[in-house]
Amino acid sequence: MSKSNQILYKIAEHADEIEQIHQLNYETFVEEIPQHTANHDKKLVDRFNDENTYIIAKRNDEIIGMIAVRGNRPFSLDQKLDHLDTYLPDKAVACEIRLLSIKPAHRGGRIFYGLCEKLVSYCLEKGYNMALISGTTRQTKLYKHIGFQAFGPLVGTEEAPYQPMYLTKKNFESASRLFERLIQREEKAFYHNFLPGPVEQSESVKKAWQEPAISHRSNRFQEIVEDVQQRLCQLTRAKYVEIAVGTGTLANDMIAAHLSTTNERGLILSNGEFGDRLIDHGNRWGLSFEQINKEWNTAIGLDDIENILKRNPDIQWLWTVHCETSTGHIYPLNDLEGICEKHRLKLCLDACSTVGVLPVDFSGVYMASTVSGKGLGSYPGLAFVFHQEEIIPNKQVPAYLDLGIYQDSSSVPFTHSSNGLAALQAALCNPQPANGEVSMEIRRDFKASGMTVLRGDEGYSPGIITVSLPEGISAKDFGDQLKKLGVHVSYESSYLIKRNWFQLALMGKQEPDKVWKAIEIIKQQFDYYSKEKGNQHAKNENILI
Repeated sequence: MSKSNQILYKIAEHADEIEQIHQLNYETFVEEIPQHTANHDKKLVDRFNDENTYIIAKRNDEIIGMIAVRGNRPFSLDQKLDHLDTYLPDKAVACEIRLLSIKPAHRGGRIFYGLCEKLVSYCLEKGYNMALISGTTRQTKLYKHIGFQAFGPLVGTEEAPYQPMYLTKKNFESASRLFERLIQREEKAFYHNFLPGPVEQSESVKKAWQEPAISHRSNRFQEIVEDVQQRLCQLTRAKYVEIAVGTGTLANDMIAAHLSTTNERGLILSNGEFGDRLIDHGNRWGLSFEQINKEWNTAIGLDDIENILKRNPDIQWLWTVHCETSTGHIYPLNDLEGICEKHRLKLCLDACSTVGVLPVDFSGVYMASTVSGKGLGSYPGLAFVFHQEEIIPNKQVPAYLDLGIYQDSSSVPFTHSSNGLAALQAALCNPQPANGEVSMEIRRDFKASGMTVLRGDEGYSPGIITVSLPEGISAKDFGDQLKKLGVHVSYESSYLIKRNWFQLALMGKQEPDKVWKAIEIIKQQFDYYSKEKGNQHAKNENILI
């Protein structure tokens, strides 16, 4: 944890701390738990404020949790529970804990444990050997983990019931080690994957991957290959598909290698990182082509394409990404097919981020690439090239990239991965397309929290959500912190770091409960970083003054 995230546990002593305590009191015991009447000041000053000692948890200048301690009788519990002392052990020298409040973004145990640790130290210093509390029934399990022991009947109201409990030094010490391990385990336990690869796999996919490997020359392996090819073609309406051991880069190299044998001029489109990579493929293979480059996240219109084609009537193929993963922008496939049909062009697609994420129809596409480890919900390591025409081997192309050799060998010309194929087969039996409604709801949530989200209308993939962080909040630091909290977003690619962006990919297995817990964590961290940025700005303003 960085220094800026460290929590200080202390006794409140400054005026600004007392002011924040009154505000936190109001948020908890007026707005969240309906115990007191609302007021315009949005502050709740406790009736025993002058007698209370406040133990606080403080991060930078913000109080994120507190406990009030008071030793004067009668306690509030004296008024709620007749003959209070009859419930307590002999020789009890008690104080009362009241107004336990922790901000929602920091609940779950760690802050409560820190407050209790400071509380026990304070009580011993003052000569108390027992602390009493009216604990909300919603957190009884947590109190018991700390060492609190319940006694007597419930008190309070039907809307806000409380359980009387007490804590001794002995109980706290015996429970603290166990609780520390529990908290560490719970903090490490949460994990959710929003990466565009590797994605989270279903249990059936994991099980298939773990099966013993089989020979790529066996009849059983060939049966799996044929079944996978059939399912992929049904999913995309392509006529053929070849399967290689590799990545999307390999699949696009296979397309470029094939185009290099046609001696035809082409056109490559780019408005983002992966369009730029297609241009790089074209240059490395010495292809002859025109290109349209636009600013990231700026649509390339049909008029732009028409103008290039009018000036270059010898163009015979068009190559573009289908989904520009760096922004989520979707190129309109039907429009591209229409313009290619009009000008008799061969349409080639990098569809690595759309197959399995969106419904696709490649019946009018000459060639398209995709991979196993994104929208298809399997492990990375398999590359696919869909095509509509039969391809014969061509010795101008390196053997490993020759699509003709793959088709001539039923897609198994070289050593293959039975584990990868079996896992993919299991994934294709249970597809996990992106949920457009969930995607839009996340975007709305993020915007309502003050985040800048790249457009998410029909021209964008529901499987990619891109957030642009403001100056002063580092995407690298933000992503690192989310990773520590078990939420894995895409932020480490150089093109994202350069623009201070992070992305969520709704690909692979996305369990709704985990998705929304992860979204809450992201929003909480954004809120914290935004406040920290505001505090720093205020400090700088004061320095200037």
